[in-house]
Amino acid sequence: MRVLLVLCCAVMAASCQQTPQKVETAFDPKAAEFINVKGPAQINGHAFYTRFDNRVMNASGQYVYLVPATPYARERFAKMYGGRKFLPATSGASMQNDPLYAQYTRRTKAESSGRFVFENVAKGEYFIATNVQWKDSEDAVFSKGGAIYETVTVQGKPDE
Repeated sequence: MRVLLVLCCAVMAASCQQTPQKVETAFDPKAAEFINVKGPAQINGHAFYTRFDNRVMNASGQYVYLVPATPYARERFAKMYGGRKFLPATSGASMQNDPLYAQYTRRTKAESSGRFVFENVAKGEYFIATNVQWKDSEDAVFSKGGAIYETVTVQGKPDE
C-alpha cells in the first residue's frame, strides 16, 4: 500500500506568540503506540512551499516528522498552527511538550528535492510536519518560510 502526500502552503499571516503554549490534554502513550507497529504502508511525500512569486522552495535536508494524530497531538497542532497548515518562521510560536511525546514520533530527512519516504507505516491517522526555510541573501538576518504540516490516513484491513 502506498500513500502519496504533498505538503505545500500559500503565504499566510499568523500572530506572534511570546510564551510557550500548554497542551491541556494529557499525553497517552497507548493512544500513540501504533506508531511503533510495523505496517504494510509506505508514505511518499514532497515537502515544499510555494512563494507569492510562484517559486517553489523545497524542504531540502530538513527533518520530516510522522506524528500519530492522538488527542494530545491534535490539540498541540491546533494551538501551534491556529487552524492553519503553515506557521511563519518569524512567528516565535512555541509549545511545551510532554517528555514522552518525541518517543512516539518517527522522523526522516527530506532529500534536496524535498522528497521523503516513511516505510512500514501501520494503519492510522498521522500528522506529517517539517520546516521549509530560506534566506534571500547571505546577509539576511531573518529566515523566510516556516513550518508546515499535513494530515494523512493510512487505511488497512482490520487485522493489519
